[in-house]
Amino acid sequence: MDHHQIASFVVRFQLAAVDKETGRKQWRIKVTHVQEERETLFESIAEAMEFMQEMANEA
Repeated sequence: MDHHQIASFVVRFQLAAVDKETGRKQWRIKVTHVQEERETLFESIAEAMEFMQEMANEA
């Protein structure tokens, strides 16, 4: 394992909508992989985390 590898991410949450009946918030999550300057949008934290895990494993 190369200890000099780095995988950096910027994660931005933007409120997309609020359900009027339940008050539940829907988020748009943008993850930027810094090294590749790659931006990807997600609707759930689980999907965003899975993407970051995959990108870190490829680094």
